[in-house]
Amino acid sequence: MHHFSYHRGILHAENVSLPALADEVGTPLYCYSTATLERHYNVFAEAFSPSQALICYSIKANSNIAVLRTLGQLGAGMDVVSEGELRRARAAGIPGERIVFSGVAKTKSEMAYALDEGIFAFNVESEAELRALSEVATAKGRTARIAFRVNPDVDAKTHHKISTGRAEHKFGVPWEAAPGLYDLAAKLPRVEAEGVHMHIGSQITDLEPFANAFSVLAELVGALRGAGHTIRFVNVGGGLGVPYREEQAPPRPEPYAAIVQERLGGLGCKLLFEPGRLISGNAGILLTRVIYAKVTGTKRFVIVDAAMNDLIRPTLYDAYHAIWPVSEAQAQEYAVKQDVVGPVCETGDFLAKDRPLPPLGEGDLVAFMTAGAYGAVQASTYNSRLLVPEVLVKGSEWALIRPRPSYDDMLRAENMPPWL
Repeated sequence: MHHFSYHRGILHAENVSLPALADEVGTPLYCYSTATLERHYNVFAEAFSPSQALICYSIKANSNIAVLRTLGQLGAGMDVVSEGELRRARAAGIPGERIVFSGVAKTKSEMAYALDEGIFAFNVESEAELRALSEVATAKGRTARIAFRVNPDVDAKTHHKISTGRAEHKFGVPWEAAPGLYDLAAKLPRVEAEGVHMHIGSQITDLEPFANAFSVLAELVGALRGAGHTIRFVNVGGGLGVPYREEQAPPRPEPYAAIVQERLGGLGCKLLFEPGRLISGNAGILLTRVIYAKVTGTKRFVIVDAAMNDLIRPTLYDAYHAIWPVSEAQAQEYAVKQDVVGPVCETGDFLAKDRPLPPLGEGDLVAFMTAGAYGAVQASTYNSRLLVPEVLVKGSEWALIRPRPSYDDMLRAENMPPWL
């Protein structure tokens, strides 16, 4: 569910008119709904309300500080994968004890900063990282709580570029190697291996991979405890999918929670979750305006002012985003197949191919739905295009939470060497 709907024939974000927003801010722009962010977080949290759970929103899905603070005020923790994301979480007011640090390539300086910020735990992904963390923690006189990220070699049945739980992927440690690594951690100074972590992929729409992975996780916790290790928490990552297409119906949080309780509820562990797309995906749209329409042979192209540098998911992941005309009357017109493309000088600069849509023309506004996750965070200035702005709405109010830079801002970011 989201809070983008037609009122008096015009698409609104909550109670904010999108044409008015486009006139004020300019297009393209990202627009996020506070009501949707809050609803999605609360529905997920309520599914685990009887449990001792910490829900760490995955910042990489949408890292705007206003989005993070919105979720943090509801009690969310944060899952970070870089010092930059950690600094964003802290700037948003998230306490260190509600933050976990993931990623395969944490540097020693990042580890030191995270220790100073008092984060809850590191998700460790290799023996080399474990030894480095022990060294940094010892030098600082601090103790690092850790969970090894265990790779269960489970097929998540999702796009190959966002699957992370197979043996051939770079993430985590093989589950067969995990007992030896926990033994090593027990011998190293200033690290305490109190948890087990697992994340098998993103945009998962089938509960079976979760059930299989959680069974492996429970088995490992039992084996580790049998070997004398104290395991106090399990982090099951995220990955539950969202409906990019109206006909899609990914599992709701409640049946997912039932599988978690069935497989892991008897362990007596604190549960950690790292949802990202599930919280912010449907909470955002990309609003864009048609520049031109043209016909080449039998092909109809709609050229909009958004491009692959603003929303790279279609060309990177073959991703589908529903497209809604901002005019409800136009949305009800007969549909013709057309490609929606942008101004970037790449054949790969497309946002939709052969999509049945009303015959869009110059000046028309359209919204790319379910764009609140992995949209603005992956935007760039390719072709020296200005970075896309972001807007947050709440009821009838809206705020520009990341402005569009000026061309002067863009040029000032670079320096000329003295010999030029």
